[in-house]
Amino acid sequence: MKKKLLVHICCAPCFIAPYNHLKNSEWEIHGFWYNHNIHPYLEYKKRLITLQRFAEKENIPLIVKDEYDLEKFLRNSAFRESVRCYSCYYERLKYAAIIARKGNFDAFTTTLLYSKYQNHKMIVEIGNSLAKEYGVDFFYQDFREYWKEGIMLSKEDGMYRQQYCGCIYSEYERYKNVKDIEKIVDI
Repeated sequence: MKKKLLVHICCAPCFIAPYNHLKNSEWEIHGFWYNHNIHPYLEYKKRLITLQRFAEKENIPLIVKDEYDLEKFLRNSAFRESVRCYSCYYERLKYAAIIARKGNFDAFTTTLLYSKYQNHKMIVEIGNSLAKEYGVDFFYQDFREYWKEGIMLSKEDGMYRQQYCGCIYSEYERYKNVKDIEKIVDI
């Protein structure tokens, strides 16, 4: 009998390659969506809908905590912009740990471990800390090895692919120094 793994999913493109590798392993995969950091609202909805379509197509059980909480994100980030990722990771992984415990999962993990742009060490430290606090294992795997594969698979699948982590700060950082911004802006 397979062990149950709850995977916090930041977006479908970051999930597709890790899922393809995990689905034939010892794990029964369940997805979990909670991403209060993604802004603006239309970006949040695009990512959620893309994930829901993929989960339905692949018959992946998906738990959705559909809470767009701009105010909470801003309160946690304001005047702490340089360390904003910590609270963002913590909030999402905390809810994953809570759901994993309540749902009798054997472990939880996150697709944040897929992105080469995220603070991998910090994510692992938070995951392990929450595992102790909530009494459910944190499953660690460095999914970054699947980076190129995930890009290829998500493009083949026609997924909506975002160009920043999701928060308003990362969106700003991505575009602030673009020389020909008029080419990007759809007006």
